[in-house]
Amino acid sequence: MSSDSQVKVPARAFALLPLIVFLTIFLGSGIYHSIIGTEFAFYQVKAPVAALPAIVLAILLYRGKINDAIETFMKGASHPNLILMFMVFMLAGAFASVSSAIGSVDATVQLGLSVIAPEFVLPMLFIIAAFIATAMGTSMGTIAACAPIAFGFTQVTEIEVVYAIGAVVGGAMFGDNLSMISDTTIAATNSQKVQLRDKFKVNVWIAVPASIVSICIYLFMSQGSQAIEHKAYNAWLILPYLAVFILAFSRLHVLAVLTIGVLLSSLIGLVIQPEFNFLSLNNSIYDGFTGMFEVALLSIFLGGISAIMQKEGGLEWLIQRIYSMTRYFKVGAERAGEIGISFLVIFSNLFVANNTVAIILSGDMAREVAKEYGVDPKRAAALLDIFSCVVQGLIPYGAQLLLACSIAKLSPVELIGSVYYCWVLAIFAILAILLRYPKLKAAA
Repeated sequence: MSSDSQVKVPARAFALLPLIVFLTIFLGSGIYHSIIGTEFAFYQVKAPVAALPAIVLAILLYRGKINDAIETFMKGASHPNLILMFMVFMLAGAFASVSSAIGSVDATVQLGLSVIAPEFVLPMLFIIAAFIATAMGTSMGTIAACAPIAFGFTQVTEIEVVYAIGAVVGGAMFGDNLSMISDTTIAATNSQKVQLRDKFKVNVWIAVPASIVSICIYLFMSQGSQAIEHKAYNAWLILPYLAVFILAFSRLHVLAVLTIGVLLSSLIGLVIQPEFNFLSLNNSIYDGFTGMFEVALLSIFLGGISAIMQKEGGLEWLIQRIYSMTRYFKVGAERAGEIGISFLVIFSNLFVANNTVAIILSGDMAREVAKEYGVDPKRAAALLDIFSCVVQGLIPYGAQLLLACSIAKLSPVELIGSVYYCWVLAIFAILAILLRYPKLKAAA
């Protein structure tokens, strides 16, 4: 995540240790407390605290002066993508908190119950999130807009929280992967030197069937849901969410969309709700900020750790090892190349926890693999984008799950198994590799 990414660095496996230490502490503690029956097992050790030993180790492993190591950490922690992510976290927290305080979430949920049968709630959450993410080109903004509504539905229906939030995250990752204006799409096509529309033509034949299967899963899960009588609601309270959804399709920047959402919620609350005053507004916004503090701090810490790992050659070592492994895949040249490309972006994403950065880091090597094994660049670009979105939608320390779980008060580890779309997309992508699907016309 640093500007030094273009400088060739010696490959070094030890540079990967800091993230391994963090995962060992964070996941190990959660698994241990789950085994002994502790409630909120994955909250016993706070993730930012678990990251502190990893930060110290990263600085100690740095080959150079400590001051230089700290400088590298700070550059990674202050990367523009992370600052954007931080602002999304804060504004999403404020919007969710204020809209909940004024009754906007409840009103929107009651509207939904009045027009959507209970068995269609999960499919509709997925579809709405997918459309918004495709229009916005960002999964983060989509989750920020949709997760509070999904959580609201779980409070008045029999729907489990993990399924509702999983549907939103799945839909968000669908749009992130398929949108023509998504940063992952742009990064993947640029790295493989192909046109956006060419990558889309491959991607759509894998992503759309996966989304249809996911919708069918949600329909099957919702069979037998009991009808719930909706309550009366104030239509004015729906305006903040309606505005956010409409603005999302206008391709306005996610920060502008969320800011307008906060301002509109605040104004409507002050005008309509007698008990909601400026002090209440102040407290609601601040509560939203503090609710996102843990995930925002963790993202900054991981950004700094990733920068040091990259600077010290850890990611270079990983990419080289995967590249060398491709020659041992006995499944035919093109399939071996596509498996290698997929592994490149999967493992890069696991270590940097950012799908766009993972594509950028692995893109050049993926292009070399594609040339060597005769993989069509369009397929290479599609696979890079698909598997980066699969991993990003499932890792418990990725921004998407952290944001969604902060809104829904869940542990990210609890949510992983319920993001059905990402699992189904992975299966369809693997089948696409094995079955050489979709078939591409030879270039003239």
